[in-house]
Parts: sequence; C-alpha cells; structure tokens
Amino acid sequence: MTEPQGTDQRAQRRANLAALVELGVPAYPHRFCCTDTVAAIVTAHGETSGEDLDTAQIKTVTAGRVLIVRSFGKARFLVISDGVSRLQVYVRQDTLSERDFGIAALLDIGDHIGVEGRLFRTRTNELTVRAGRLEFLAKCLVPLPEKWHGLTDVETRYRQRYVDLIVNPASRHVFEVRARVLTAIRTFLVDRGYLEVETPMMQPVAGGALARPFVTHHNAQDMRLYLRIAPELYLERLVVGGMERVFEINRNFRNEGISTQHNPEFTMLEFYQAYSDYRDLMTMTEQLLAAVAREATGGDEVTIGGQTVSFRPPYPRMPLRQVVCEAVGAQLGEPVSEEDLRDRKTAAALAVQVGLEPADDQGAGKITMEIFDALCERALVQPTFIHDFPTEVSPLSKQRDDDPDTVERFELYVAGMELANAFSELNDPVEQRHRFEAQLRERRGGDLEAHQMDEDYLRALEYGLPPTAGEGLGIDRLVMVLTDSPSIRDVILFPLMRSKEVSE
Repeated sequence: MTEPQGTDQRAQRRANLAALVELGVPAYPHRFCCTDTVAAIVTAHGETSGEDLDTAQIKTVTAGRVLIVRSFGKARFLVISDGVSRLQVYVRQDTLSERDFGIAALLDIGDHIGVEGRLFRTRTNELTVRAGRLEFLAKCLVPLPEKWHGLTDVETRYRQRYVDLIVNPASRHVFEVRARVLTAIRTFLVDRGYLEVETPMMQPVAGGALARPFVTHHNAQDMRLYLRIAPELYLERLVVGGMERVFEINRNFRNEGISTQHNPEFTMLEFYQAYSDYRDLMTMTEQLLAAVAREATGGDEVTIGGQTVSFRPPYPRMPLRQVVCEAVGAQLGEPVSEEDLRDRKTAAALAVQVGLEPADDQGAGKITMEIFDALCERALVQPTFIHDFPTEVSPLSKQRDDDPDTVERFELYVAGMELANAFSELNDPVEQRHRFEAQLRERRGGDLEAHQMDEDYLRALEYGLPPTAGEGLGIDRLVMVLTDSPSIRDVILFPLMRSKEVSE
C-alpha cells in the first residue's frame, strides 16, 4: 500500500483514527485477550501441512503489529508481528462484520490489531489466519521507515530504539543474546555455590576502581554521594562477613568519554571467592565464558569483525611486561628487557621512541601500561590472559611474594578489548592504607581518577579478609563479542546520547 509522503502521512493516519472512532471503535482500548502469541503459532504450526490444518480446524486468537497491507478489493492480506515471528492474516468482506471490515480498511502500517480466526495455508503455502473477528488495538501515528530491511541511520537507531526494534530484527536478536548471557552467568555461578547480592549504587566514598565518579547530593542528610564506579569494596566487606562466594550483576557509572567501547553507564559482573587467588579465577573464567558462549549462541566459537574467536579453554597466559618488551623490541628492532620497564627514565625513553609522550608524574608502571595500551591491546584477538601488573597501577591488588613491584592481577582480552580484570585481593590493612595514601597524593596532584581514602573499608580489613580473589567482567563488551557488534551502543538498549530536541 502506497502512503502519502511526509506530514501528509501523519495527517492521513490521524484521519484514519478519527474514522475508526466514528465506526464506534475505541481509539485506545484497554485490553485484548489472546490465546496464542504469533511466535507460538509459528512454532507450533510452521511445518503443519495445509491438509492437516483443514482437518484439525485449529482456531486461534492472537495480536501483533501490522507490517504489510495488501488490498484486493473485497479482500486484504495483512502481515502481523509480535517482534519475534511474522504471520499472515486473510481478511474478507463476506466473513467479517461491517465494523470489522471497516477496521481493516482503515489500518496503517505499524498499527496494532487483534485477530480471531482459523489457521490454513494459502495457494502459495503461506501459514495464514482466516480472520473471523478483527479488533483495532493502537494506531501508529508516525510512519515507519519505508525500507523494511531496516533502519539504517545509526544515530536514529540509538535515539529511537523502539523504532529500531520494530524494523530491525537483528537488533532484537542482540538483546535476546544479552538476556541469555545474563541467565547463563547466573546459572553458572549459583551452581558453584555463589550468592547473588546487591550493594549500594550511591556511595559516600567512590572506590573499587581508578575512575572519575559522578557526584550527587542527598538533600535530607546534606551528604555528598557518588554513583558507584565499582561494587568491589562492598563485596569484599561481605566476604569479611563470612559470605565466601558472592556476585553482583551491577550497573556502574564513570564520568568519562563515550566511544565504541565506553558508555558512562555500563553493566558489570563482579564476583569474589574466598581462599583463592588470581590463578584460580583464570581457570574459572575460561569455564564461565565457554559455558556462556554455548548457552547464548549455541557454540563456543563466534565471528567478530570477520575473525573467528574461540572461547574453548585453555587461553594463553602472558606476563604483561614480557608482552610489552616483545612489542617494543619488534618496533625498535632491538631487544628490550623487563628491567628497562622497571626503571622510570628508561621506560619513559622507550615510550618516546614508540611515539608516546609520558607525563612527568607517571612512574615506570604507568608508562608501561601506556605502551601496552598503544602497542599490544588491539592485537589480542583470541581470548588471552595478560597477568602480573605493576603495583603502581593496581592499588587494591596483592603483591607477589617474590616481587613487590608486581601484583597478582590479570586482565582478559578478546577481540582487542579488555573483557575482564581480576586479582588476588590485598587483605593487609596496613599495606592498603599505604596504597590509599599514595593515591591521595596523586589526587592532590590533579589525578581525579585516583582512589579516595575509605576508612570503613580499612576497618573491615582489620576484622580479617581471608585470602580472596575477585573479578569484574564487562557484560556489554562480552555481548559485543558474542553478537559481532562494532559499538557498545549496539548492545545497550538506551545508550547515553547528546541532548537533542524531539522533532515533529
């Protein structure tokens, strides 16, 4: 059916709604009782022959959004969808009341209708409902995109996700995978004795990560509060309290830039396991991701950016300084030692040679991380553990017994992105205070991402935190990998967008 263009379409749709009201049809009815969803009908009878349908005389009452209207005088073919499946509806003037056929004549693409009828197959073998009753349920007053293969403007897809979901089946698939990911994670952890908990999203001290927080104010208590950047310190308090295995699927907020891998509001899995270290979590992470990939996609291999990524364990485990040495050595054409990266002056010189400009207040550890981010991260396509980080960049991690300048920490990289961060938790309250004090000095020097002092957390450590390992895993980035999505905005239903006036 050809519709007028631009504002004429809206005027015509409003006129059709007025005509429906003149027929005695409620403009916005309260309810419609269905016996079946469109998806259930297609699942149950998608392979049933026309002969068997005629014999069984299967009746149904269903509802959906009109996607296609084809008019043939006294008959019409409609295609409706419940967002999952599509189903054809056959409307004939001689089988409907005058009111109901009048409804069919006033339908626009995008309207919601309810249908009661019998299933059959057309001459082209299309599963179809022969309508015996038609109900109008809602008018789509804004024309949908003309090209039914999808809404192609990326910004519009993010701003108007409701339209994106109507016309782009692939978008709905992404969020179905996301839902399966969350279910699979919960099942995996609960089956291993983990307890799901909830911790505060507004906190008096922003802690648990090196990030700039959002600041808010509680009027009644006259308190400055921070939207949480991580739940880590609260989850560790629970381990102190005797909850030996805890996890939270949480929303975090970081006052940082927006990119294809960053959204200021994002979803993380964080879990903590007593009597364990970071090596235990490497093994567990392999098992978790393999299980989640199978449950969410049907296999442990996915394709992202044209490359096949396998979540089948085991994953390579590579020390961070070793990876950086190899990358810098390859670029400069001469060997670089790990000792070079431990000396601030030498590390800074190497950074300059590979095109970086280290800040004066950066120590050797931070410079090493800058080099890693610039030269190494994007090359890590297959799941890879990068472990043993400089103490300088890991204020909550436990140092190695044989190397105080290195902590027991790993990050997992997949498809060139950091997917997880984990470490053996620092549980010495004296050493933790020293680390916090060092962070405070950095804050006074202008580093707004440096960790704040958290006296209550230090008090909790004094009650005794057993040997514990903890991990944070980015749900959004994991879904990006599993669905071959190029941007984090593709996997967040309503990503943050710059303000824009709603246009008519």
